[in-house]
Amino acid sequence: MPDTDRERDLERFITFIDAIVAIAITLLVLPLVELTADVEEFDTVADLLREHQTQIWAFLLSFVVIARLWFVQHESVRHVIRYHRRVAQLLMVWVLTIVFLPFPTALVATSGSSALTKVLYLGSMVVSTAVLTVLEAFLVLHPELTDGADDADPVAGVTNVVLLLAALAISVAVPAASYFPLLLLLVATPAANGWRRLRGRGPRPSRVGE
Repeated sequence: MPDTDRERDLERFITFIDAIVAIAITLLVLPLVELTADVEEFDTVADLLREHQTQIWAFLLSFVVIARLWFVQHESVRHVIRYHRRVAQLLMVWVLTIVFLPFPTALVATSGSSALTKVLYLGSMVVSTAVLTVLEAFLVLHPELTDGADDADPVAGVTNVVLLLAALAISVAVPAASYFPLLLLLVATPAANGWRRLRGRGPRPSRVGE
């Protein structure tokens, strides 16, 4: 869709949202940069990396999470061409969850086994995904806001929310599981397609980030 097809206000707003996400994803790496100040306390850089492997793992996980959420958001608004206050409000709530994510990421690096840390970390993902699901549902009800080629479908979003809630419950109930229950998201697309078949609808082609 050419940029000229979009209202100027909407284009500026989407650019603003993307800039916030870019800043948030950049902030994730700052704690790792600060580790370089401690390099002289270790015999080798490898020792430094081993000592702080939890922080590195938390950074990589959160980078993937934010990137995935951005791709889903991008696909959700890709065909939107008209500015609407409700869409803008939902996107602002969504970006709040993204800006918040570096905080629980830092907690994962220092107290990742804490139940509250898991609730904050995984809970922010639940809220973020839920907001995008509501956005897609809104666009289904208001196709006049799109270019007519939108394939918005909240089924995938609902499936991801359910799987994230299951991952959160497992992670809290079984501390040894750590954050590995997030792997449940790997079955999100097959589960969503199965749901669509039960409703008499064919599977939707996978979109980036799903």
